[in-house]
Amino acid sequence: MRELRFAVKNTFPIFFTYLFIGIAFGMLMTDAGYGILLTTASALFIYAGSMQLVMVPMMTSGASLFSLALMTFFINARHIFYGIGFIEKFRRMGWRYPYMILSLTDETYSVLCSVQYEEGLDEDKAAFLIALLNHLYWIFGCFIGACAGQFLPFDMSGIEFSATAFFIVVVVNQWREDRS
Repeated sequence: MRELRFAVKNTFPIFFTYLFIGIAFGMLMTDAGYGILLTTASALFIYAGSMQLVMVPMMTSGASLFSLALMTFFINARHIFYGIGFIEKFRRMGWRYPYMILSLTDETYSVLCSVQYEEGLDEDKAAFLIALLNHLYWIFGCFIGACAGQFLPFDMSGIEFSATAFFIVVVVNQWREDRS
């Protein structure tokens, strides 16, 4: 239970980011004609926020599977480089290893790099819960967006800018931290 409280405390700010970006994605998916189930499954199995936002217009324009795969590789290639530092830590986590690789997003990476574990805390369990909570936040946001898009009429013009706005906020915050 201590590990869960610790994980919630360290991921709570990410909840709001994932909620709003996930809602935007869910609404884009339903606007493109995809249902709640497919949107939620996408959040569960793809779990690549920026790629998911790019994926919607690519799918609706009839892009090939190869184009989607290539774009996914280029957008998410950064995970290869910053994931290398976690290989040994994740390997010793046993059965959680594959999930930790899947769930290493920018935000999860940032938390895992900067977190100061409390004394007596099971670090592997806490790290797993951090990754799991972030993933659940994303799934929840996408699900809420899909439901909203399905049942509430919205003018979707401009919503695709949400990914750009998200990246601008991340860059500005990083720049501010680097200057401190």
